[in-house]
Formats: sequence, C-alpha cells, structure tokens
Amino acid sequence: MVVSPKRKKVTIKQVAEAARVSTQTVSRVLNNRPDVAPETRQQILAIIDRLGYQPSALARSLIQQRSFTLGVVIAGLRYIGPSRTLNGITTQAEALGYSLLLKKLPGFVTDNVEPILNDLLARHVDGIIWAVPEVGDNCAWLEDRLPGLPVPIIFLTMHQEATLSTVSIDNYLGGQLATEHLLEEGYQHIGHLAGPLSWWEARQRQAGWRDALAGAGREVKNRFWLEGDWSAQSAVTPCNQLLAQYPEMDAVFVANDQMALSVLYVAHRQRLRVPQELAVVGFDNIPEAAYFCPPLTTIEHSLHELGCTAVRQLVRIIEAARESEGVYEPETVWLKPQLIVRESSPKSKSIN
Repeated sequence: MVVSPKRKKVTIKQVAEAARVSTQTVSRVLNNRPDVAPETRQQILAIIDRLGYQPSALARSLIQQRSFTLGVVIAGLRYIGPSRTLNGITTQAEALGYSLLLKKLPGFVTDNVEPILNDLLARHVDGIIWAVPEVGDNCAWLEDRLPGLPVPIIFLTMHQEATLSTVSIDNYLGGQLATEHLLEEGYQHIGHLAGPLSWWEARQRQAGWRDALAGAGREVKNRFWLEGDWSAQSAVTPCNQLLAQYPEMDAVFVANDQMALSVLYVAHRQRLRVPQELAVVGFDNIPEAAYFCPPLTTIEHSLHELGCTAVRQLVRIIEAARESEGVYEPETVWLKPQLIVRESSPKSKSIN
C-alpha cells in the first residue's frame, strides 16, 4: 500500500509572503477588520482560498485572549419553538465565527443553575445566551447570581428589566393584533383559549387580548377564557367547556396553533361552521397552519430570527465590554409579529 505524504499545513506567514503584505495585514483580514484596503482584502482572500489556508482557532483565542465560544442554556428541544430558536443561534454564531457550548436543562423549571453556569465559566465562554422561556419562578436565581457573573449574558423570551439584556417576541402586540383583527371583522363575542399562564409568553398574549377588547369598549369576564398547556390534546376539554359557558361566543383567539387545531376539531364535532359561526385565530404560524381545514389565520413570529438576533446582540455586548473594561449598557430588543389572514376568520371572502 502506498501512503501519500502528509501535506504540510499552510501558515499565515506563507499567505503574507504570497500576498506581499505583513502577517498583521492578513490577520486583520481574517478578523474582518475595516482598516484594510478593498483591493488588498480581495487579494488576500483569493490567496487564502488558493493555498487552502485554515486559521487556527486556538491561536486566535490565545492572541486575542478570548475563546470565541458562546454558552447556550436551553430547555424543551422536543418542542418546535426551542428547536427553531437554537437553529437561529447556530446559524448566526457560525456566520460570526463563534463556536457554541450547549447546556440543556431537564425541564423549563429548575432551581439549580449553579453547576451549569460554573461549567460554562470554567470553559471560558465569552458570553451566555439564556434561551429558556420564563416559566414560574425559573428566573429567581438572577437576583443573587447575576451581579457577580464575569461575562455578559442575554435572555430570550422573558420580561423586560432595566438590568438585563433581553431579546423577545412582542407577544402582547401579537395578542392585540389577533383580537383587533376579529373586532374589525365585526365579531361581537371574542373568547380566548390561553396557554399555561405560568408562562410569561402566555400571560402577555392574554393581556393583549384583554386590552384590545377593553380598548374597544368590550367587557371582559372570567367566563370568556380558559387555559390549555400548549398541546393540541390539552385544548379539547377547555374548548368544549368554553363553548358551553360562553354560548354567544362567535370568535376565539387561541394562544398557539396546536391548540387552535383542536378548536377546529371541536367546532367540526359540534357542527359549527368556521368562520361563519365561530372564527378562529391562532399564534405561531407553524408550517402546517396553512393546511388546516379551513386554513388558519394566525400570528407569525420568527423564532429563527429570535436566535439570530440574540447572537448578534451578545457579540455586540461582548465587543462593547472589551472596549470599556467590562462595562456595557443592558438593552431590550422586541421583535414584532405580524398577522397572517387565512380562511378561518374573515367574514368576507376576500383574503390578501
């Protein structure tokens, strides 16, 4: 058997010699620094491609005294929301030259985050993305642990607070958009099937529904709403109960599309025509929503973009902290949802 000779690794010095520039100039190009002429940048990139140069991540970390690694804490990856968010985090981190160190919580509610945080810090991550939805008191650890955290941390899908950097979908606005759409269509009795109200997101969506009705001069009573747990199965019983306790209900805003599917199922079983006798609006715009019967009007928000935005914000904070000796201003970013109108809600036949 003939063994091919091992190919020697191309060095940054060889790239510099081929381009007739200094190694510092090549380094600036590799780090996407702006202080390089466009022609020089293109020449160096072409030589890198031709020679097959592979920058050393370890060398870059040692030189710049940073790991170029982000810690990510997440839970519930079997659900579509967290998996889409993680996909966005992965995509943007790769685009910005960062590696990820993933830590998965056993559930959404936990009171023991110390081992996870300590392990991430021991591995010298440059920053942390806390991608666990706010459920119950699962953020109670912040008060004691956050002030001494030596690296920036950004939180997803949780309440706004002056001391925290957060990126969240504007769930309150989504609830308003759904309810205002039904009001504009002329529905008089708009109920709500909420998600589990231990979740901050579910409470925000319900608040948007409640305030939109109040803003239109509509009275809101407790019998106008009930609660599920996000799953389609969980919505069947409360939907039947809601129709029984609120018989005049002619429209319903459902806190997510999976539960909205069960509302359509119950309506079919009770021989209620949708939308003629019961209009339905969901939340999430899952890919299957367009193929429900009838196709579901829903609130669209991009969880992939939520993940991408979190990475961009965290990297920006890391850079700001490096330039100001660890000092940075927390910032809240709201991502705006939009209404997608399909056949489950309009009284008129014209759909955009």
